[in-house]
Formats: sequence, structure tokens, C-alpha cells
Amino acid sequence: MRASVDMGWLRLLVEIARHGSLSAAARRQGLSQPAVSYQIRQLEAAFGVSLLHRQHRGVALTEEGKRVFEIAAKAVSDIDDLAESFRVDVQRPAIRLCTDYAFATHWLIPRMHAFRLLYPDFDIQIISTQRLAADWTDDAEIAVAFGTRAEFGQSGAMIMPERVIPVCSQSFLDRMKTNGATSILAGAPLVHLDTALPSPWFDWKSYFSQAGIRRLAPPGGGDVSFNNYAMVVQAALGGQGLALGWLGLVDTLLASGMLIAAGPEVGATDRGYWMLGSKSRHPNASKLAEWLLAEAMATGERPA
Repeated sequence: MRASVDMGWLRLLVEIARHGSLSAAARRQGLSQPAVSYQIRQLEAAFGVSLLHRQHRGVALTEEGKRVFEIAAKAVSDIDDLAESFRVDVQRPAIRLCTDYAFATHWLIPRMHAFRLLYPDFDIQIISTQRLAADWTDDAEIAVAFGTRAEFGQSGAMIMPERVIPVCSQSFLDRMKTNGATSILAGAPLVHLDTALPSPWFDWKSYFSQAGIRRLAPPGGGDVSFNNYAMVVQAALGGQGLALGWLGLVDTLLASGMLIAAGPEVGATDRGYWMLGSKSRHPNASKLAEWLLAEAMATGERPA
């Protein structure tokens, strides 16, 4: 079982890289230096590589550390910016929506400007989590969760069935062709999304099985894994390998050419994202629910 990567460890790595020392990062995070050293060791163990060079005075990033820093710095900045936006004008009425990191980052946030134009008199508070908890109604009025018809078909409305395609950057595809690859799906390095087994969504093994593709192990290896879909997408954008792109989440990246489709689409009609409502009588809950359904229908994601 792969070790998971804690977001707090990544924030520490960003602080250390920016200030060049463990002690400076410890002061900024309100931790002791031994605690910082321990968390960085945990982070290195999770990645399986050294991320820092320990020097006589301070520390410096290794080459692997620089690659992690590029992704982590953007993720930390985006989260901090989002948190700050939630703190602004806290007296405005807000409705709370609970969803996972992938849906919030790639589907919901890009549409928030249009929602605010339509409903300028109240805000959405996004509560992100890796997987929806059973007691989510204690924290939110509406949830958007990934699951099966058996889980949510009786209580929710499907807004996006699961459909995936392999995606990569144009530079990665060009590099594979230059190296003589005749079938990118057969042997290219893969970017994996770590999940508990069995995977609740398509992983590379189930994708290849359903698509009828025989996978050959690449001669030099090179696969990489993350436990956060935003990092999977960033790795694909950075040319590190092929990733599975969930249609509905990566559409804007495909439309812009930042990612390109690199294989056939497969889908699971009884699995996908569902909108769930609590028993809350929040006056704006129905407006948000109607907007979510209408937006999914308008973009062709919700089944008719």
C-alpha cells in the first residue's frame, strides 16, 4: 500500500524552499524544528526520494524536490486564495456545498463567476473533502459526490456520468513519437490516482480492460502516483505521462489545447457525480440545486 501525501507536509516543503531553512519554516508554521524535520522525512518516505539537500547552513531542493515544489507551490497558493475569498464579506448569506477536490477544482470553481453574476445576493461556501462522509449534512446543505446508482440513485440526481479518456500534453506525445513509440497507450509512462482498493472509479487497469487494450510495461518504467486529482492533472500538463481525464472535469483543458486526447473514451453509465440535498430549509438551497442541474444539462454532462 502506497503512503499518502499530506497537504500539510507539502505546505512545509513550500515554506522551506522559499526561506531556505527548516527553522524559518518552523517559525512561520508555529512548529518546533524537530516536528518540521519529522514531517519532511514523512513526505520523503511517501515519495520514496530525497527532496532536500541538507547543507552546512540551511537546505536546498533536490531535482526531485524542485519537481514537487512546482506543483505544491501552485496548489498551496490556490487553496490560500480560495480560503481568503471565503473570508471576505463573511456577513453575506452563504449556502454550503460539500464536494471532492477534483469536482471543486475543475468543474465548480471555473463556473463560479457565472453563478455570482446570476445570484449576486448570496455566496457559495465550498467544503472540499477527499470522499463524502456519512454525516456531511451536519456541515452543508447540498453535496456533489462521486458514486454509483446503488449508493445515490434513490436520494440524488446524476449530473455527470463517468466518462474517461487518456490525456497528455502535446510535448509528451511528441517526445514519445520521437523516441519511436508506435502505440502511446501500450507503453507510455502513466500518471496514477491513488485510491483504496478496489478503485471506486476507473483506474488504468480497469480502463485498459474495458477499452480492450493490451498494456506493455515501458522499458524504463517511469510511472508516478498522486493521491489528489489536481496533482494528477498538473503532472499530465507538465509532460510527466498519460493521465486519465474525466470528461466534465478536463474539458476546458482539452478545449484550450493544454491537454490532448490520447486514446478512446470509456464510460460507466451507473457511476458518476450525483447532486444530493439535505433536509435543510435554507432559502437559497433550491436556487443552487436548480443551477447545478441546469449547468450540467447545458454543457451536455447530465443525462437527459
